[in-house]
Amino acid sequence: MNVSHASVHPVEEAPTTEGGGADQNVNAPRVRMKDIQGMPGTAGGLSLRVSRFVFAAAALSIMASTSDFLSVTAFCYLVAAAGLQAMWSFSLAITDVYALLVRRSLQNYRIVSLFTIGDGVTSTLTFAAACASAGITILIDNDLGNCSQNHCVQFETATGMAFICWFTTVPSFLLNFWSLASR
Repeated sequence: MNVSHASVHPVEEAPTTEGGGADQNVNAPRVRMKDIQGMPGTAGGLSLRVSRFVFAAAALSIMASTSDFLSVTAFCYLVAAAGLQAMWSFSLAITDVYALLVRRSLQNYRIVSLFTIGDGVTSTLTFAAACASAGITILIDNDLGNCSQNHCVQFETATGMAFICWFTTVPSFLLNFWSLASR
């Protein structure tokens, strides 16, 4: 069997372009190919989680500020889904901040699996709640012509915030899912 080992064919250290030798690169941060921005433990992932927290909290607070959202089940569902999304995103943002501060990679299979499942569930719930709320808002505004008696502007704004929250959840879910599938 003809197998090459490191002791037979030693690998030399790659030359640096700075001309200062290998001593300058000792303190340089290591970058792994699998640490793509948007994944857990990266600055891009933190920005996605903070933005989805902000949009979910905005949808939750706008919808909850109206007095008659309790009369429509779809609006109650939007409040519940936005509340769950806000809590999930806030907890993941705290985890990302910790990972960035201690410079720890969150590319563990179990952690990425947890992030993927949580992002998938919360994004599905948020999208379904936003679609249901959009349908009811269109029914109230266009079909019934009853916007003067209701808070249509708040309903539409909260629904829009829920859709934007979903748009910021999908990249995180897809990147985590791709990371799991490529193992």
